[in-house]
Amino acid sequence: MTTSDAAGTAQQGLPATVAVIGGGTMGAGIVQQFLTCGSRVVLVEATGEAAEAGRARVAAGLAKARERGKVEADPGHYLERLGTVTTPAEIPADAGLVVEAVPEKPELKIAVLTAAEAAVGPDTVLASNTSSLSVTELAAALKNPRRFLGTHFFNPVPASKLVELVTAPETDPEVVAAARGWVGALGKTEVVVRDAPGFATSRLGVALGLEAIRMVEEGVASPADIDTAMELGYRHPMGPLRLTDLVGLDVRLAIAEYLAAELGERFTPPELLRRMVAEGRLGRKSGQGFHTWEGV
Repeated sequence: MTTSDAAGTAQQGLPATVAVIGGGTMGAGIVQQFLTCGSRVVLVEATGEAAEAGRARVAAGLAKARERGKVEADPGHYLERLGTVTTPAEIPADAGLVVEAVPEKPELKIAVLTAAEAAVGPDTVLASNTSSLSVTELAAALKNPRRFLGTHFFNPVPASKLVELVTAPETDPEVVAAARGWVGALGKTEVVVRDAPGFATSRLGVALGLEAIRMVEEGVASPADIDTAMELGYRHPMGPLRLTDLVGLDVRLAIAEYLAAELGERFTPPELLRRMVAEGRLGRKSGQGFHTWEGV
């Protein structure tokens, strides 16, 4: 593969057309970010109903951004450039970038990435928004792994300033250069890390979060006091338990189990985390986690 087209596009700004597979919280946020920065976006979901739900999430995010003065135009102005399809096979061949943002299940990610690869042109960059899965293993399923990398966005995407770019051994340096340019055009900052379990951010974030959960489990302090200690004592913008609620306790449990299998028992999930997930206390999305969330 040659990546001159991809790199040239990055120098000019964002790809004219971007496809995002998955319209959940993260996918909708990624769609919103590209729309507000000028790209046409195609959202891929499994059904028409799911696609409409994803579109509604994007619309709601745009409305909130307008209320807060983060964007100037009404949501409809941006939504004119949002299309929806129900299979990766319908992704336009001229898309400059495809980002998958489906749940953290390797078999699902591989299925949608290989289907997208078959649909797009040879210079389209393929990316995964995985927060912990092996980018190298995902790349191995592709016919051309050189055009693939991890683009780990953070929640909420429009407000977060960071994108973690994760490279597999075969990732073309020109693809990384193109991705750097796109991240900058989105108004964000990138860090580039080599593929390793948990990358940099999830590995460190999960380690802190799990220790905070153990402290609650042992009765060391309340969730509110632990979070306040890190926010005021270490200037963290959000405490580790509130962040766990925002990410989702089920998501954090899955990542911890993966890291424990790859890196050892120091990432073994606390029993309190397992129990809360089993009870449906998943954090913000369920209304109750280590904190109570109103209006969800």
